[in-house]
Amino acid sequence: MHHLVRRALSVALAAGLLTAPAATALAQTPAPSQGKVTFTVGILSDVDSTNPFTGIVVEAYEAYALMYDYLVTSSPKDVSAMPSLAESYQEAPDKKSWSYKIRAGVKWSDGQPLTARDAAYTFNRIINGDFEQTNYGNYVTNIERAEATDDTTLVLHVKKPTPIMERLAVPILPEHIWKDIDGTEVKSFANEPENGQAIVGSGPFRLIERRKGQFLRFEANKEYWRGAPKIDELVFRVFLNADAEAQALTRGEIDFAYDLQSNVLESLKNKPGITTRGSAYSGFDEIAFNTGAALADGTPIGDGHPALKDKQVRLAISHAIDRDVLVNRVLGGNGSPADTFIPPVYPALHLDPANKQNFDPAKANQILDAAGYPKGADGVREKDGKKLALRLFVRDSSEESQATGEFVKTWLKDIGIEVTIKVMSEDALTEIIGQGEYDMFEWGWVVEPDPDYQMSVFTCGKRSYKDGDSIFADLSDSFYCNPEYDKLYEEQAGETDPAKRAELAKRMQQMVYDDAAYAMTYYYDDLVAYRSDKWTGFVPQPDPDGSLLFQYGIHSYLSIEPVKATSPASAAAAAEESGGMSSALIGGIVGAVAVLAVGGVLVARRRRTADADERE
Repeated sequence: MHHLVRRALSVALAAGLLTAPAATALAQTPAPSQGKVTFTVGILSDVDSTNPFTGIVVEAYEAYALMYDYLVTSSPKDVSAMPSLAESYQEAPDKKSWSYKIRAGVKWSDGQPLTARDAAYTFNRIINGDFEQTNYGNYVTNIERAEATDDTTLVLHVKKPTPIMERLAVPILPEHIWKDIDGTEVKSFANEPENGQAIVGSGPFRLIERRKGQFLRFEANKEYWRGAPKIDELVFRVFLNADAEAQALTRGEIDFAYDLQSNVLESLKNKPGITTRGSAYSGFDEIAFNTGAALADGTPIGDGHPALKDKQVRLAISHAIDRDVLVNRVLGGNGSPADTFIPPVYPALHLDPANKQNFDPAKANQILDAAGYPKGADGVREKDGKKLALRLFVRDSSEESQATGEFVKTWLKDIGIEVTIKVMSEDALTEIIGQGEYDMFEWGWVVEPDPDYQMSVFTCGKRSYKDGDSIFADLSDSFYCNPEYDKLYEEQAGETDPAKRAELAKRMQQMVYDDAAYAMTYYYDDLVAYRSDKWTGFVPQPDPDGSLLFQYGIHSYLSIEPVKATSPASAAAAAEESGGMSSALIGGIVGAVAVLAVGGVLVARRRRTADADERE
C-alpha cells in the first residue's frame, strides 16, 4: 500500500468537493480520558479497515504497526533491516530455509502467550489463502511453508534464495482469534472493538475504540517487550480537510498534523509553539492508464478506451504533461517531477531513465499524427470513427488530485484529446479500477524500502481475479502485462547480490517507463506540523530529516513524551532540542498553490498518500 507498502491512498470522507471557505472538522473531538497522557494525531483519510487483510490505505498500515508485531522492521537511522519480534534470523547453509528466533515471554493483549506457532499460522494462512494474498502475497511467493519447530523458532522453507526474507512486512496475528475466521468471512471481518473489548494484538498499543469517519483510540501496552510507550493513549482524529486540521493544531486540540498541504503548512510557520517540517518521501503520484483490463488469466474485462492499449497514445499523453507546473502549482514546490516508480529517496535503486518523456506538446502531436489519430473538425482526434475522448477519475478527498486533473484536461485538449473529469471517493475508485471500468485516474503509491512489492504491481499475475461470479482487484491498477518484465521480476526475486538486484530493478523501471503504463507526475514531500511546545522525543527516519510518524516501524511512538519545561524560555529550548526540526527543514520552494474554479467549486490542494497514499 501502499504500505509497509503503504499506498498513497485514503478512503474518502467527503461526499463532494471542498467548498470555500468553511473548514469544519468531520468528527467531533473524542472525549478526553481523565488523568491520562494522550497524544492526538490529525489525519485527513480515515483508516479504511482495521483488518490487516482488507485495509489498503497508509493510515491503516500505521494502525497495524501499532496493533501487531512484525518479525523484522527498519532502522530509524537509515531504514536498513533490523530485528523486531524475531530477535535474530539467519539463512540456512543450504539456502533452502530461514530461521527466526521469536522473543520469549511476549504475550497477546488477552494474556495468552505469543509463540512461533502464531507466526507460522500467519504465514501459512497467507501462503494457502486466496484473498489473504492480496496485501501480503508478494512476501510469501517464494515461501513453501512455515513451521514452528518449538515455541521460539520459526522456520520458513523457501523455493530458492531470495533477498526479501529480511523485509517481511507481515503483521503476526493471534492464531486463537483468527483460526475461527475462514477465507470467506475474512473478506468482511471488521476486527474492531466491541462492547468495550479491545482487539487482541501484541503491539505497543491496543485499539480500544473506533468511530468510523471520526477517530480511533489506542491505549498503550505497558507490558510491551521493547518498553512501555511514554504516553498512555494515542488518538487518530479524522478531519475533512487540511485547514480544519491546522486550526485544531493551533487551538491545541491535536498535537500532530499529518498530510498537510503546502499553503496550509505555510500558514502554520512561525506560529507560537508549532514546528513545521517537510521531508523527502517515498511516495509518488501518477496518471494511470487502462492499458487493456483483463483478469490474471488474460480474460478481458472492463470498458477502457481501446486507444489506450496503444503505447504511442500513452507516450503522447505523458509528453503533454508539464510536471514542473504540477510541482510548483499543485505541490507548492514541495516535491519534484517524477519519472520512474522507485523514488530518488532510494538512490541505489532509483533509475534516472533514458528516453525522457519531457513536456513537449509538439512531440505529443507528432506521435499521435504518426500513430494514425488525425484531428477532426472539432479539434478532437479520432481513429476508425471513435473519438479520442477519455474519462479521467480524480479523488474527492484530494484537492491535489483534482487540481492535477484540471491541468491534465487542459494539456490534453491542446493535443486533440477530449477529457471528461469525474470526482469520486477512493473506495468507489478502488472498485472501478478492479473492474477495469476506467480510462485514466489520478492516484499514487508509497514505496517501501524493499522494491519487490512495488515491482510486483506491474506483473501479469497481479491483475484482477475472479472468485465465483465476482471480480476482485489485485495490486495491478494499469493492467500492464509484459512477459519480459515478468521474467526480470522473477530474476530479481531470487537475486541476493544487492548490486545485481538493483541493476535488474533499473531495467524494470526503464521498461515500464518506456511502455508508459503510468504517466508519472511527482514525488511529494512529507509535510507535517506538531506542537513542539508540548511534545518532544520524535525519532526521524531516516536520520536526521526523515519522516517523524508514518514510518517503517513505530520508533517515534515509543519515545514521544511531554515537554517537561515550565517556562516559555525552557519550552523554546525543549522545542529546539526535539531535533532542531524547524521550518527551515521544509524542502523545496514553497510557492502559491493554484486554486482552480471547477463548476463554481473551489479546488485547492491535497497532499497525498500516502504515502503515505496508502486502493489499493
